[in-house]
Amino acid sequence: MASDNPRTVAQSDSAADEEAPAAAKSAEDRKAASALASLDANHDDDVAAASAKNLDRDAVDKAIKRLGGAAAAAAASAPGAKTASAAPSAKNVKVDNADVALLVEELELSRPKATELLRNHDGDAVKAIRAYIQPSF
Repeated sequence: MASDNPRTVAQSDSAADEEAPAAAKSAEDRKAASALASLDANHDDDVAAASAKNLDRDAVDKAIKRLGGAAAAAAASAPGAKTASAAPSAKNVKVDNADVALLVEELELSRPKATELLRNHDGDAVKAIRAYIQPSF
């Protein structure tokens, strides 16, 4: 009788450890988990390869939108769409290397990102820094 109880206790302890879900520790972890879950969504085998690729692309786009917002989704879009959207916003603005170095140093941006940020703000470092720091709600 005494030997039956320790077995059930030992079994319930190990079962509880295995069944306990790993709770997300932060909102960012929960977002990442939901994004991964949407990527793992099942789809029918009857779907053609092209439409399956489109479904996967849609799942990736949705996951990226949930994680990083609109800017990350635009960066993850197809290469053809990326160049088409970048063409109208690209301006022929002369950017000072000192301003690029300032943004790289202070905002910890890569040189291409700093150059793009300056071009989008007419080469004005103050406007570029304010736009980068100001949250977009």
